Amino acid sequence: MAIRERETVIVDRDGGSSAGGVIIGIVVAVAVIAIAYLVFFNNAGGGGGTLDVDVPAVSVDVAPDGQ
Repeated sequence: MAIRERETVIVDRDGGSSAGGVIIGIVVAVAVIAIAYLVFFNNAGGGGGTLDVDVPAVSVDVAPDGQ
């Protein structure tokens, strides 16, 4: 009997990593949109300002107790 020669062929089909790339792309896109919202639209209410609050004056008579 003769020895049969065998050849192993490995085919690398990159089907699994493309799904991971799509998921990573979606996560990055959502992060960019969230950062853009915080930078550009977070302060759309009119900017920073001051708020004047009238606090009534309170007077309290305190006598020192000698300590």
